[in-house]
Amino acid sequence: MRFPAPDGSGQGAQRECGEVVAPSRVRAPVSADVRLLGIATEHLARLGPKRVTVVAVAAEAGMTHANVYRYFPSKDALLDAVAGRWLREVEARLAGIADAPDPADDKIERLLTALATVQRDALFEEPNLFAVHLDATVAARPIARRHRVRLRNLVERVVEEGIASGTFSARDRERAIAYIFDASYRFTHPLAIQQDADVPRDLIEARFGAVIHAIQRVLRSGIL
Repeated sequence: MRFPAPDGSGQGAQRECGEVVAPSRVRAPVSADVRLLGIATEHLARLGPKRVTVVAVAAEAGMTHANVYRYFPSKDALLDAVAGRWLREVEARLAGIADAPDPADDKIERLLTALATVQRDALFEEPNLFAVHLDATVAARPIARRHRVRLRNLVERVVEEGIASGTFSARDRERAIAYIFDASYRFTHPLAIQQDADVPRDLIEARFGAVIHAIQRVLRSGIL
């Protein structure tokens, strides 16, 4: 037996067979662009970027391919959006490191190590996603340029914190940031990561560890 809510709205709890049952919550419908991204993500993982088609994504979403172009103007834009969602997760993880209450020199080590590790993991565990990330980076498409800007902002925050606390003696912020990216390029840029795919991970980590220690020494000494 059901009883309406005391206010007559019908939105309150309902009573059935002597038990109070919470009203069912209706989930908000998934937006079309989010649904398309989900389908494209699955197609990319299963088929690879070359075999993904807007027509197939549209068909699974129950719409015409022309309708897909209302949300994503091209196949590249659709795949870049898939990679972009992953990159935002990476950036959130790196931001957590940059915001941690650790000394700036420790943060630089953790941030660069995490950036290298998450991309190398993607190369082996999600190669099709990594391929889109690499292609967008080499072609300097908008998703890659925005990612680069966010990375730079995170490194800049750590450098400024290190200078302000006296951990870093380097006073030229711009030169310090440029040095960090130049010195770590082989281990943090997706093109270099792909080129070193056959190098054993322990050897990569040993080499990168030496580079990070060199970066820390330079930042502490201020000699750039």
